[in-house]
Amino acid sequence: MSRLLRTLRIAGCVLALACTVASASAQRRHAREVERGGVPEWKEDPEVPRDMFHFVRIEYTINPNSRRGWGGWGGEGPAWHTDAPDADFNLAFRLHEMTSMRVFDGMTTFPLDDPRLNDYPFIYMVEPGSLLITDSEAVILRKYLLGGGFLMLDDFWGVREGENAADQIKKAFPEREFEELRLDHPVFHCVFDLKEKPQVPGIRMWERTGLTYERQDAREVDYRAMYDDKGRIMVIFCHNTDNGDGWEREAEDPEYFKLFSEKQAYPLMINILFYAMTH
Repeated sequence: MSRLLRTLRIAGCVLALACTVASASAQRRHAREVERGGVPEWKEDPEVPRDMFHFVRIEYTINPNSRRGWGGWGGEGPAWHTDAPDADFNLAFRLHEMTSMRVFDGMTTFPLDDPRLNDYPFIYMVEPGSLLITDSEAVILRKYLLGGGFLMLDDFWGVREGENAADQIKKAFPEREFEELRLDHPVFHCVFDLKEKPQVPGIRMWERTGLTYERQDAREVDYRAMYDDKGRIMVIFCHNTDNGDGWEREAEDPEYFKLFSEKQAYPLMINILFYAMTH
């Protein structure tokens, strides 16, 4: 944790430098093995092989009432797998490149009832508009978050998906409510000083329409938080935005990279990680 506190601050100074190599990174991407999409690999420190950050993607049950569920909007696989593995590999590489964090270079996924859960302080759920949490999982999630864990919800759009995500998390915390995250909250400023709340569009929607939202009831980006008794964010609710596409698609379109990956998706994620790992 102390290393993260020291080194994530480096990211604010070096992100611009790292992002100037986007074109070279894209060329490397096409020249390397397909299964990693060109993302370079790196070796763990043999002296402290377990001292590394894992971006943990949670495998969840699909809500049968969801509009998305299996395959999202024409994708492949379940909703929890959206943007994988490229988003996970690219995010890991950027954290490895821009900070001195030790970062696992692979992909880590498991369900909430996996015994490894408490080994990792940060977990991620994508497209929670499709999320269904069982009663037993709600008990596990409550214990994990009250014990110091942190959950990020990302890439869900519109009223219906937002309501489903909130309702499922409230199974674990029926006595608590999500609260609006104001722009003056430290999570928007702790490493990168964000001047507005980021709204990252899915790249295909942005290429077709130039819009940063997917539908009319998702025009306004919506960040909320659920807090523990000490005022620490346990759950961050990133609604009407798609940070995962900002990581996954960084090499596909130079303008998309410049507008959304470089200026929004990566800075916000580094801020969130800094907050999650130091509170």
